[in-house]
Amino acid sequence: MGMDSRIEIKVTNPKKVDNVVHPVGQGHATSASSPPQPSASSPPTDGQGRQQQQALEEGLRHSHGRGRQGRGLIDYMPFKNWVPWLIPGFVIANVVVFLISMFINNCPKHSSSCVGRFLGRFSFQPMKENPLLGPSADTLEKMGALDVIKVVHKHQAWRLISCIWLHAGVFHILANMLSLLFIGIRLEQEFGFVRIGLLYLFAGFGGSLMSALFIQAGISVGASGALFGLLGSMLSELITNWTIYANKLAALLTLIFIVVINLAVGLLPHVDNFAHIGGFISGFLLGFVFLIRPQFGYVSKKHIPTGYIVTSNNPKHKPYQYILWLVSMILLVLGFTFGLILLFRGVNLNDQCSWCHYMSCVPTKLWNCKSQQAYCESIEYQNQLNLTCISNGKSSIYNLSGESTSQVQQLCTKLCSR
Repeated sequence: MGMDSRIEIKVTNPKKVDNVVHPVGQGHATSASSPPQPSASSPPTDGQGRQQQQALEEGLRHSHGRGRQGRGLIDYMPFKNWVPWLIPGFVIANVVVFLISMFINNCPKHSSSCVGRFLGRFSFQPMKENPLLGPSADTLEKMGALDVIKVVHKHQAWRLISCIWLHAGVFHILANMLSLLFIGIRLEQEFGFVRIGLLYLFAGFGGSLMSALFIQAGISVGASGALFGLLGSMLSELITNWTIYANKLAALLTLIFIVVINLAVGLLPHVDNFAHIGGFISGFLLGFVFLIRPQFGYVSKKHIPTGYIVTSNNPKHKPYQYILWLVSMILLVLGFTFGLILLFRGVNLNDQCSWCHYMSCVPTKLWNCKSQQAYCESIEYQNQLNLTCISNGKSSIYNLSGESTSQVQQLCTKLCSR
């Protein structure tokens, strides 16, 4: 799912007295926690002191380097700027896994109507089977696609994580990886690889969990749940760090607009919108936990050079930030715990909610909301007549050598009507 994250958010200019670091009198090198000492040689006049304080404030506003002392000013960088490497690594990993899935799929071995046969083993399944230009459902299932039956009855819970590294086709992986680069790199630059990496994985898990609770027929793959988690974390990060932003309302409305548009696209058929919703909710709550920042006006004394004092005594975080952190942590633990309990008990939440299926697909005159189209294809391979039936995302191959044409048609109709 394509998402645009190019949202410019500016940090507010420091107010007078807030976040201001003052030098002590000339000739004295006291620590940041020591009270200012008057200069015995040439104390500045009141006018000179005001000019020096204004110069300091101006230097703090426009500085972009790390804390250092020079020419009476401090260049102060409030947040570390990380070099992103994890998100590009995730993109490479997804592409490699997709290539492996195409190699294992080996379409020419099973079908005579592959797309792009010049690619050999990497050619795509027929368009009527997979219009996204990718492998078969059987191949994706073997590689770890989300299959609720296998998760519940064969105890393969690892599929809740493995499915976020698989993609159904070229179009699918292209849209997701472009979105991951746009959103993920910016977040990793600001918050580092540890927090963003954990957020990505937990949000992807949350999306898979909600998808498994509502869609229990067929298989599901894709990183869209994790991507919506990153988008949700951007929204919660703006809310919890509200005091440090200037154009707050514009940024908030822009993020809400992007979320609504992408969730609306999920109402189209063959799109797992439950994974989007679950990922977004998980990421939104995780943002309050992982992406909390010190409030505006807070200055850490350990980063103040010797010879300067801090006039602001603001605490590191505001009370509402702690409340949001605690509430989000409780909701995450409860949500994941009860979600797993319901899943392994075989509960289908659609049975408890008669209208919830409309959150993933709304039928119209232009399309229906059937999960998969069923069709059969007869293929002559190595002097044998085989019948391939694709139904509910799974394919079955039957040997029909010696059968008449009418018998083949009857069997095809019977199999694909299941």
